[in-house]
Amino acid sequence: MNRLFKELPLLLVLFPVFFSGEISMAQPTEKHNLIFNNIPNRWDEGIPLGNGMLGALVWQKEGKLRISMDRADLWDLRPTAGLDKYTYKWACDHRISGDWDTIVKVGDVPYDRDAAPTKIPGAALEFNISSLGKVKSVDLDIASAICIIIWENGTNFRICIDAEGKTGRYSWTGASINPVLIAPAYVSNLTAIPANEVVDGQDLRRLGYPKGTIRIKNRISIYNQTCWGPLKYQAAVCWRKAGQGSEGAFSISSHYSDCPKAEPASGIVKKAIKTSFDNGIALHKQWWKQYWAQSAIHIPDQQLEKQWYLEMYKFGSASRKGSPPISLQAVWTADNDKLPPWKGDFHSDLNTQLSYWPAYSSNHLEEGSVFTDWLWDNKACFEQYAKQVFGAEGLNVPGVATLRGQAMGGWHMYSMSPTVACWLSQNFYLQWKYSMDKKFLNEKAYPWINEAARFIEDVSIVKDGVRVLPMSSSPEFRDNSIEACFLQMTNYDRSLCKYIFNLAAELAVETGKQDEASHWELVGSQFPAFVVDEKEGLLVAPGYPYNESHRHFSHLLAIHPLGLLNFDDPAEREIIENSLANLEKQGTSQWCGYSFSWLGNIYARMKQGEKAAVALRTFSTCFCLPNSFHVNGDQCKAGHSKFTYRPFTLEGNFAFAAGIQEMMLQSQNSYIEVFPALPVDWKDAAFDKLRAEGAFLVSAEKTGGQVELIRIEAEQGGTARILLPFPTHYISSSVKVISSKMEGKILVVQFEKGGSIQIRNGYE
Repeated sequence: MNRLFKELPLLLVLFPVFFSGEISMAQPTEKHNLIFNNIPNRWDEGIPLGNGMLGALVWQKEGKLRISMDRADLWDLRPTAGLDKYTYKWACDHRISGDWDTIVKVGDVPYDRDAAPTKIPGAALEFNISSLGKVKSVDLDIASAICIIIWENGTNFRICIDAEGKTGRYSWTGASINPVLIAPAYVSNLTAIPANEVVDGQDLRRLGYPKGTIRIKNRISIYNQTCWGPLKYQAAVCWRKAGQGSEGAFSISSHYSDCPKAEPASGIVKKAIKTSFDNGIALHKQWWKQYWAQSAIHIPDQQLEKQWYLEMYKFGSASRKGSPPISLQAVWTADNDKLPPWKGDFHSDLNTQLSYWPAYSSNHLEEGSVFTDWLWDNKACFEQYAKQVFGAEGLNVPGVATLRGQAMGGWHMYSMSPTVACWLSQNFYLQWKYSMDKKFLNEKAYPWINEAARFIEDVSIVKDGVRVLPMSSSPEFRDNSIEACFLQMTNYDRSLCKYIFNLAAELAVETGKQDEASHWELVGSQFPAFVVDEKEGLLVAPGYPYNESHRHFSHLLAIHPLGLLNFDDPAEREIIENSLANLEKQGTSQWCGYSFSWLGNIYARMKQGEKAAVALRTFSTCFCLPNSFHVNGDQCKAGHSKFTYRPFTLEGNFAFAAGIQEMMLQSQNSYIEVFPALPVDWKDAAFDKLRAEGAFLVSAEKTGGQVELIRIEAEQGGTARILLPFPTHYISSSVKVISSKMEGKILVVQFEKGGSIQIRNGYE
């Protein structure tokens, strides 16, 4: 039997009673914290702190307490050498002629060969803790986002990244240890530079930066670094005595010469140090309190529940309004004298997409909008890319991109795919569906989707009445060989092309543009049907069955996340079930951690709670480090995957959170369903204020295997359709409800804006 489907022991606890009348749930508790007996001794196992722009990892290096400092917009933006020669038509011509090596030299080799463009690290602080003795406890309190280290001699160290400011803050109690500011190893006396390795991270010296300067004066240390081209940055730390200890503030500032000058880090920390640690974190704690109040879950599997809270903690730390979106490592760039794995870039063959999956139903739309803000802000760049590379109108997004949305190359069939913007359009669509924000719909969602659809219409061709792409792919099928470049459309590209025109037609109707809707419906109908085998379900492409273990479920995009195949439709359900049976048959030997997270989401959509829980538990148990970071390979060495390496990326973490939410609430099929995919033995569960499509906030309680209570709040008003999970019900309270009626098993409720209804099991 495949190891994935061997059930791991369930970690069960008694279900606490915290409901009285209406559903209410507390902030994260101590059981959700990261707690260690010792300070981690590797950067990728460090305690993560962040506010979207600034980040820190708390760990120990060579006997010193180390704070790895990061800033999300530190990027070496030099262009990828020679990539300007690449065009879609040029690549198609060379593919048809079989000249694969020429394409690879232009589109792929520079990404692996050259250090830049790339995300770069910031700096570090070190404290000599050799005199403090043994550590008693290390605790990341996720409710307040504060890390606390306590030594057996009573010394106490607290640290956080200010949620509402531009600094990190720390406090020593019982000791006064001054920080030492450490520059990254851009320069070294060593002459030999190790061979380049994009997965493990290239040597920092490959960037060729001049040596930065560090100056110390009057309890402030300042590091200035000149990088490539327009970028210079500054890191600073300032400290002072505080009773029997000391306190400090640290920050990193960036300056691009083509942007307005911002306040330097030195000025920021001088201001911050005037406020004590406790007074300075008041707004920080309030921000996190409000963040956690937006949604909550309870499930009887302690391991999965804790992992969900840790993922949502990292999500709040990594995606913040006004900051860049989540890249491969977000604000936790490698601190090992190397560049981050895969250059810490914006990978959109699945990584950025999976990273934002949990935003919507977790009721964190503001954090989710960080990605659509970035896409919108770089719209002109994506329009230029569409013209330059594809010779087409509209917009497309490079599958591997820099901070400013510029193409980086690397495995060109995916990094330069024509359908990247189609998948990313889902973020605009979901932001609209979960918020029902008409302004966003009219000013961003439809304009973006309209341009993405216009691009596909322009770049595709019609043959014998069927619209196709001249060259197609299915990430990351057949890796980077000529076989990865299909001359017939893959199911991956068929799904995305159908999807973008579905969205364009739907939103054209929403915005009152019926003629445009009719046009998009016509164009979308011209694309070929999915390639399906009667027994094995969805294939990769015509003549290419899914007959090997593969980490990326690109051929299944129509099932999830696009939802083009509907589980409620018997014929389509058969395709879904056959596809998943074949996926199981091929095994997991070539999977990464995110594969298990994605599978958990798919099984939840199929209402198979037991399998969803097993997949997510496998991810949590074997593909995460002790600090909860996803590292792609099987750390248990238990046979779940032949990949046993440990490059840290975040998409698997956030896809995990989305999988738990899919088990608790679904609304993609025009009705709301609570607890659609819980294992049978999860008799007791609850969630508070998860968000459904239509801008409905949903809370529910399940006790003893029976759903007892559902509460719906209509943020924008409108009609909610709720699939009732109990044979008899009564409405215990309602506010601003216009009408309610039953349609079979579905309760249809029409709300005014701000309305609510509470539905209970049984008789009144």
